[in-house]
Amino acid sequence: MEENLTSQELIEKREREKTMVSDMIRVYCKGNHAAYDKKNKCLCKECQALDDYARMRSDKCPFMETKTFCSNCKVHCYKPEMRQRIKEVMRYSGPRMLFVHPVACIRHLVETRREKKRLETT
Repeated sequence: MEENLTSQELIEKREREKTMVSDMIRVYCKGNHAAYDKKNKCLCKECQALDDYARMRSDKCPFMETKTFCSNCKVHCYKPEMRQRIKEVMRYSGPRMLFVHPVACIRHLVETRREKKRLETT
């Protein structure tokens, strides 16, 4: 199922992914680190570094047009340490995102099921 996105659609998809990852990191930082600045919604240094890294990896992703989520990708471009950290963030933030972005959560569930079906038929 090739998407054949226009360059503008690809830019928008990349920005949506970066925004979602940043939101998930923010939820994680707010819930786990005392250094999170609630007033200014600023991440601690560790979470800011992870956010910067995740955004940079998303900018460089060569599979953006056809992939659904990084977890479904055959190529894992994160360094092992950063991959472990983002997994922790996802595990913690995933269930909590229902309260932050309910529509995005539903879209994620639908796309995950669609991707699993697609992988089963190939």
